[in-house]
Amino acid sequence: MSTPKKEPVLLIGVSKKDADYRAENASFEELGRLAETAGAAVVGSLTQRVERLNPKSLMGKGKVEEACAAAKRLGAKTVIVNEDLTPAQQMHLEKTLDAKVVDRTRLILDIFAQRAHSKAGELQVELAQLSYMLPRLTGSWRAFSQQVGGIGTRGPGERKFEYERRHFQRRIDHLKKGIARLERERALQRKRRKTVPVPGIAIIGYTNAGKSTFLNQLTRIKGSTGKEVYADDLLFATLDSTSRRIPLPDGGWAVFTDTVGFISKLPTSLIAAFRSTLEEVALADCLLHLEDAVAGYPEEQRRTVDAVLKDLGADSVPRVRAVNKADLLTEDAKLKLLANDPSRLLVSAKTGNGLEAVLKASQAILNDRWLLRELSLRHDQSKMIDEAYRTAQVLEQKAEANFIRLTLRVTAENWARLRKISGTC
Repeated sequence: MSTPKKEPVLLIGVSKKDADYRAENASFEELGRLAETAGAAVVGSLTQRVERLNPKSLMGKGKVEEACAAAKRLGAKTVIVNEDLTPAQQMHLEKTLDAKVVDRTRLILDIFAQRAHSKAGELQVELAQLSYMLPRLTGSWRAFSQQVGGIGTRGPGERKFEYERRHFQRRIDHLKKGIARLERERALQRKRRKTVPVPGIAIIGYTNAGKSTFLNQLTRIKGSTGKEVYADDLLFATLDSTSRRIPLPDGGWAVFTDTVGFISKLPTSLIAAFRSTLEEVALADCLLHLEDAVAGYPEEQRRTVDAVLKDLGADSVPRVRAVNKADLLTEDAKLKLLANDPSRLLVSAKTGNGLEAVLKASQAILNDRWLLRELSLRHDQSKMIDEAYRTAQVLEQKAEANFIRLTLRVTAENWARLRKISGTC
């Protein structure tokens, strides 16, 4: 089967002169990877730093002319701009450049549409797409009118763009209702999880940091549950969150959840659409922040992750920071990383090196909330034994002469409840 021909695109980056140069440069380099992920072939690029962004065309008139000439010379029928465009800016640029113009938000939305496979993911992405497209419906279809007739209906009739706008709005309302239903189901699942408490660890990080590969490495530990997930060296290779129950080094287990990757300038429509999914991060007992050891701009990526966590209200959740892809570093590079921040752990999701240290660090955080306790019950307290199994992690059950001793991992609140109803307090 022949490989589909890639769409030639021209990249344009426009930034203000007072903006952080390194951050803007990192964002523009990332735009090229996003374009390739979407199936494009980058044939050229242009950048401009301006005192202020042009409200009509984003960039200066001379740069627009240069972009027009470059697109024609390179055969690029699509131009991708590394900023969010207003509907008016997009319309003006498409008319001037005689090419399809895609901004960063639309590009990321397209990639998300390719990657979403679960029902929730598909609904969330479609909602974000329609929310993006709705204000971009224009009167360009005014020449087309629906057929009308009869008294009181003479005239141009309903405009095509007005009909499309109503159709979009109805679909948006339908999607919001569908997502609300899924959110209610997720809330019930959370409520059930609280009655059978299990520590939760969310694997977070910048896109392509290796989160899915790391989760796959965890599933190879004896006693883990669930199959491996899809992982690839792509931006946003997976969107749908996946959870696996993983045994911990000192006993017990935790549920590790692979989350959607973060990225700079993440569209607000996507954050809104995926908020119910991302809020799982704020509910975790511990965050495992995977950083990319070979990222070109690691500081910018860390700032992006911190900003998204703050927006989600998860910046106070205890965190383990691990630098992934350590197998690609030289010994000198590893020493430099640890010298700059000794608290970070080096790990390779590909080889599994450093995995044990990351698990122990995660368990140390969990131990602050999930206490190791012993509960002694009489042999005739079978219902109480069942309750302990139902609401705590029973690590060991040992029968003694006059009682049964249970070794538990349990929250402080649940421990107090178990002692009270068992009559041991």
